Amino acid sequence: MGESKMVHSPPVTYASMLSLLTLCPPFVILLWYTMIRADGSISQTGGYLRQHGMQGFLNIWPMPTAVAWKIIACYAAFEAALQLFLPGKRVEGPISPTGNRPIYKGMELYPRIGKNFDIKVFTNCRFGMMSWGVLPLTYCIKQYEENGRVADSMLVNTILMLVYVTKFFWWEDGYWNTMDIAHDRAGFYICWGCLVWVPSVYTSPGMYLVNHPVNLGTQLAIYILVAGILCIYINYDCDRQRQEFRRTNGKCLVWGKAPSKVFCFCNNTNDLWGISRHFHYVPEILTAFFWTVPALFNHFLPYFYVVFLTILLFDRAKRDDDRCRSK
Repeated sequence: MGESKMVHSPPVTYASMLSLLTLCPPFVILLWYTMIRADGSISQTGGYLRQHGMQGFLNIWPMPTAVAWKIIACYAAFEAALQLFLPGKRVEGPISPTGNRPIYKGMELYPRIGKNFDIKVFTNCRFGMMSWGVLPLTYCIKQYEENGRVADSMLVNTILMLVYVTKFFWWEDGYWNTMDIAHDRAGFYICWGCLVWVPSVYTSPGMYLVNHPVNLGTQLAIYILVAGILCIYINYDCDRQRQEFRRTNGKCLVWGKAPSKVFCFCNNTNDLWGISRHFHYVPEILTAFFWTVPALFNHFLPYFYVVFLTILLFDRAKRDDDRCRSK
């Protein structure tokens, strides 16, 4: 269902859209260059750009190669084939007070190619989220090629990301009830974001570790790993509790007693949701921190995703609250 009005003021909305279109693509390139060619140093990249200007930026922009195109095309075709020929079970989201709308202001909310190939399922889940699981493995392989071993910091980072991605697909039917699917249209923000931003930015701590291996030691590595897995579980359980509450319309037991609820959100106010309105965002941010902290603190750039995620989730919480307030 589409939103009835802009969440932010029009100037903020249009400035945000323009920034997404113009700044995000070059940022991804600069992120890659800084991680791989500038030793992870933002100041070193800044010095290079001051010295060489726009021509220097154009020189570092990677050109597509036949090998790269073949790898990406084969990966995309494989994921598309899985989506078409090995589909999961049909999942329907909850009916909103104004019904379910396939078209909002002349735009399809759930565009398809043919009858069964859903664009957002492909970009968000089959390509974007699966690449989030594949790329950390390639970083491990590259680090082994470069150093003859895989550091424990890289192992912690990779295991946590794989556990997180596995959690996502285990919970995938709940994803159809989220803002990405129910409200956001299949435009630049969703499609380019999942095809490019997610693989590049979300896996960037592992990219950094390829050339900056850190030996944490067994004890510290285990502490970080356990803390990260615990946060992933708490995040999953928060979403599971919300799904169960909505699926049963509140006719369930939460920690052994009947739940209370906030009607505009249709969320329970017992269990973890009674701690705060958007409690599930807390373990989400902590999870990102725990798979980044193996890089330690020599450079800021590995922590960009943590900062970005925090800002994103604060904005998402505001959108949720504003939508509730308007009901």
